[in-house]
Amino acid sequence: MSSHTPSSRLARSERLARSPVVRRGGQWWLVTGSGSILATDPTFTGELDRFADAMAAADQAVADLRSQQDDPPTPRPGWQR
Repeated sequence: MSSHTPSSRLARSERLARSPVVRRGGQWWLVTGSGSILATDPTFTGELDRFADAMAAADQAVADLRSQQDDPPTPRPGWQR
C-alpha cells in the first residue's frame, strides 16, 4: 500500500506529470507563463485527482520493482551450486 494518503497528498504542492497543472493545498491550478487559474470544475478536478492517484501508484510500483532488483536473490531450498 502506498504512503501517499489524501491528507499527505494535499499537504504539498506538486506538478502533475510535467503538465501545466499544479495541486497546491488541495486545489488544482492551471499554470502558464502569464499567471495561474484555479480549476473549479468538479468533473475536471476529479479527473485530475484520479490521474494523480494513478501516477502515484505507477511511481510506487516502479520503486518497488527497483527495490526488488537491488535485493540479493533468495536461495531456494534444494538448489545448490
